[in-house]
Amino acid sequence: MIDDVLADAKNRMGKAVEALRKELATIRTGRAHPGLIEHLRVDYYGAPTPLNQLATISVPEPRLLVIQPWDRQSLGAIEKAIHKADLGLNPINDGNIIRLAIPQLTEERRKELVKVVRKKVEEGRVAVRNVRRDCHDELRRLQREKEVSEDAQYRGQDELQKVTDGFIQEIERVGEEKEAELLAV
Repeated sequence: MIDDVLADAKNRMGKAVEALRKELATIRTGRAHPGLIEHLRVDYYGAPTPLNQLATISVPEPRLLVIQPWDRQSLGAIEKAIHKADLGLNPINDGNIIRLAIPQLTEERRKELVKVVRKKVEEGRVAVRNVRRDCHDELRRLQREKEVSEDAQYRGQDELQKVTDGFIQEIERVGEEKEAELLAV
């Protein structure tokens, strides 16, 4: 019983960390990365479609993204979606591909982005704590319904706290890596 609750907690906390990683990948650094734009929704024949399902996104140089759509008719829609996303990037359309040059970040912009990263890291911590609270409640319910002993419930809570601490350290590490990446000139 307790092992099932702990396994569920580990699974859900792992998903929270993975969601944070994906979220942080969309924050622009000085380098080109497909994660910056692959989540963008493009109005493709009336249906909002993720950009990575319409085109190949490549990084031929450290500061350049190249988008090569499989359907040339979608070039205008992709360009419009990039403008709408307000990423601070200016698409260059040559009729076959779209080039996105990633400009150098200013010191002020870097500091703003670090604040955004810290906010997202805090949201990740809150998500992990919410999972802990749910599992804590489940352990208490199991003890109330006499499915586990009080000692087993306390052992489960201690183990749950250790798991939570491990995932919060992982979130901290992911956030510190992104901050270091942003502040690297």
